[in-house]
Amino acid sequence: MRLRRLVPLDEGLLLTIRRSLTSCGLIGALGVFALAAAALAPSAMADGRGTGSGIDSKRMMTKKDVPAVLGKTTSYMKARVIPTGADGRLDARAIAKGLPGDTSAVCAIVATAGTTNAGIIDDIAAAAEVAEGKGWWLHVDGAYGGAGLLVPGIRALYDGIERADSIVMDPHKWWFAPFDCAALLYRDPRLAASVHAQDASYLDVIHEDSRDLNPSDLAYHLTRRARGLPLWFSMAVNGLGAYRDAVAHGIELAHYAADMLQERDDCELIRRPDLSIVLFRRLGWSADDYARWSASLLHEQCAFVTPSKWRGETVGRLAFLHPATTTAMVDDVLHALE
Repeated sequence: MRLRRLVPLDEGLLLTIRRSLTSCGLIGALGVFALAAAALAPSAMADGRGTGSGIDSKRMMTKKDVPAVLGKTTSYMKARVIPTGADGRLDARAIAKGLPGDTSAVCAIVATAGTTNAGIIDDIAAAAEVAEGKGWWLHVDGAYGGAGLLVPGIRALYDGIERADSIVMDPHKWWFAPFDCAALLYRDPRLAASVHAQDASYLDVIHEDSRDLNPSDLAYHLTRRARGLPLWFSMAVNGLGAYRDAVAHGIELAHYAADMLQERDDCELIRRPDLSIVLFRRLGWSADDYARWSASLLHEQCAFVTPSKWRGETVGRLAFLHPATTTAMVDDVLHALE
């Protein structure tokens, strides 16, 4: 698979296209939490099947600015949320400061390869250093931003992703696949199968040959439709170069919009974009002003742009994905800020 070639993990890596329960972040977080806990507590596995014992005491480390669904899971996954610095990036300093004094109950750390709200890429290499030093599982959430790996000019921002134990991407986001489609990549798929495989007499036939891995054993659910087929077909027809160009175009538009905003006296750029998302504030505006701006753009059929939050403050948010978007369209959106 072409997604698999982007992340140079070892030969044991297996890509499986999964049904999103509600998002790739959720299935990835739930899955790797069980995997990581089992990996640190081998007694939690019996005869190659996960029993769940020994997992309740384990915790996962993740940053504060996580996807909404993952954020909702932190309460019952016992995740410890690590505050980040002013730019929202998880780095070595934030990790060191956020670690508990006693890390014996920690089993995994989660880094983000492009946050959904701001497009921030964490210092994945720093997270990998900590995970490897502690013997923890490293999970990378690339649900939105993983597609940026296609663009050679920003590949260095993802340094360390090849050291991950698991990675998730949402092809229905920046891979332009139909909703819903989630790609889950494992470094060691047999460990995933040992935890997720389900026992039932009618399933024995698919477990008879231990040399084979059945995709049904790599996540919680058994039944799903062929969600990966549209993605494969599109890649086969259009070629990976078309995807690379489309993703690069979104990044270029984000930098163009950021440059235009920095030239204005009535706007402030919150941070330079890593990917294709731009956060900014319109000086003097309240939440109601942003809402009216958004409604006006939609009413005029100019653009569908909605405000967001940054550190609790209502701000403007521009997300560029469609490869047919032009700089003239961006100018129209920004002109409406006046």
